[in-house]
Amino acid sequence: MSKKPLETCASFGRDNLAKYIAITWFNYNSQRQPKIELWKELRNYIFATDTTTTTNKSLPWKNSTTLPKLCQIRDNLHSNYISALFPNDDWLKWEAYSKSDATKAKVSAIESYMSNKTREGHFRTETSKLLYDFIDYGNSFATVDFEASYVTDRNGDKKIDFIGPRLRRISPLDIVFNPISATFKDSFKIIRSLRNIGELRMMAEDEPDNAYLRKALLDRDRMMAHMNAYGIEEGDKSEGFMMDGFGNYSEYLQSGYVEMLEFWGDIHNEDTGVVERGRVVTIIDRMYVVRNEAIPSWAGSAPIFHTGWRTRPDNLWAMGPLENLVGMQYRIDHLENLKADAMDLAVLPPLLIKGEVEEFEYKPGAEIHIDENGDVTELARNVQWVIQSENAIQALEQRMEMYAGAPREAMGIRSAGEKTAFEVQQLQNAAGRIFQEKITTFEIEMLEKVLNAMLETACRNLDRTDVIRVMDDDLGVQQFVQITKDDITASGKLRPIGARHFAAQAQLVQNLTGIWNTPIGQMIAPHTSTKQLAKLVEDVMGLGRFSLFSPNVAIFEQQETQRLMNQAGEDLQVEQSMGPEVPQ
Repeated sequence: MSKKPLETCASFGRDNLAKYIAITWFNYNSQRQPKIELWKELRNYIFATDTTTTTNKSLPWKNSTTLPKLCQIRDNLHSNYISALFPNDDWLKWEAYSKSDATKAKVSAIESYMSNKTREGHFRTETSKLLYDFIDYGNSFATVDFEASYVTDRNGDKKIDFIGPRLRRISPLDIVFNPISATFKDSFKIIRSLRNIGELRMMAEDEPDNAYLRKALLDRDRMMAHMNAYGIEEGDKSEGFMMDGFGNYSEYLQSGYVEMLEFWGDIHNEDTGVVERGRVVTIIDRMYVVRNEAIPSWAGSAPIFHTGWRTRPDNLWAMGPLENLVGMQYRIDHLENLKADAMDLAVLPPLLIKGEVEEFEYKPGAEIHIDENGDVTELARNVQWVIQSENAIQALEQRMEMYAGAPREAMGIRSAGEKTAFEVQQLQNAAGRIFQEKITTFEIEMLEKVLNAMLETACRNLDRTDVIRVMDDDLGVQQFVQITKDDITASGKLRPIGARHFAAQAQLVQNLTGIWNTPIGQMIAPHTSTKQLAKLVEDVMGLGRFSLFSPNVAIFEQQETQRLMNQAGEDLQVEQSMGPEVPQ
């Protein structure tokens, strides 16, 4: 499989690598500007409170109402996606590649550690942001890093706030790559970020591995010290292009922000023929290299991951579910305001005034004084088509739900017609296939890769014993377990199974219910193990931690209940035979 490295040449001059990375960012970002404009239009429709902030503002209507259908579809998709990914606490499983890594102790240590870090590191919250990118932009980007943060109490002692791997969202507007690569992994990536000086100083002080940030601060201080020796025009000439969002170069330097471009991937020098594989290069101000080292990941590839909603042929930039619905949203708002204006004209129509008519106020009971040949006539309008426009709006909204892969049944709205419970479940599963395919893709291409990168990052950076809180399934109590690097180092894979388990559970319950409600269920009943059936229900419904099922437990509990009832009856008979006590 061919990879796409960054092409450079030695003849570009001093700091050529920094300038090549900067120019590559500028070129790729400029080429996608038409797409960014489409994203901005979609964003305006999603968050619009009226049509004055959308492309509908050009229509000559008095009313400016917007029906937030795109926003409703977005919220519907997000709520169903997040619920499918995290249906319960047991959404994460470890699959070992060797017998030694499949022991109960190893599996428990890895699953407990990752469950704790995803919970304490706000993994669900960050995943929610990725899902919004998945819906709004059609593309989600994420990376992982290892964080060690501390807090200082009032006694001056440093205490651990969080130590472990953490998921980080990357905005689709802050990353560029080669979209014609075979896969996202094969392309180089350039990520842009803005940080103020104080933030950089804090990061440089808190993390010993962030020595390159101290170099970045020194370069910025040296640049600011000599900035007054040059004019604004000289600064513009030295840079050659405008900084994103800061005007000219001099204004950018005085803004208090530092622009950082991080390059991840391979570099090929056309002049020397040398290929540097797996490099991470950080530049500031599009001029100075402050870090150039091998990617620290054990896999040697960038820990940056991408997934798309609707993939394109020969283009890694995917399409979102809402992008081709903007025109329908435009049409809905057009019809709504056209209808509202027509109703206004029907209630308060224009007046045809003929001849000499005194000035009057148009209201109920108003008196109008006219001359002999004068007249005031309402210009009535036929508003029967207003009802048709209302039906057209409803039809458009239903089609938008269908096109986005969000069936109405997902919101608890049942389609028309009498149906049995089995038919309802069957129709809902069929209608939700687009939804299920999209969320399963997100789970496999994003969450699975991210979780395994988090585990690899933890194995590589954990240099101390970490204490985590876990729930003992047998005792039903919380315990504090010490985890070391060796405990979580293993050969295998973490698999998020929330969305796939959600679909399989619905299908399995539907099939079992259908079988047992037919004569076939009665025929196979004598050959069915109720103990194994209880285990199946416990697994499918996720009831293991409640210990509801055990062999013949109901018989023993009934026996215990009967024993207590018999004992209580005997005690009552003894009390009645003795009669009331006579006071002395």
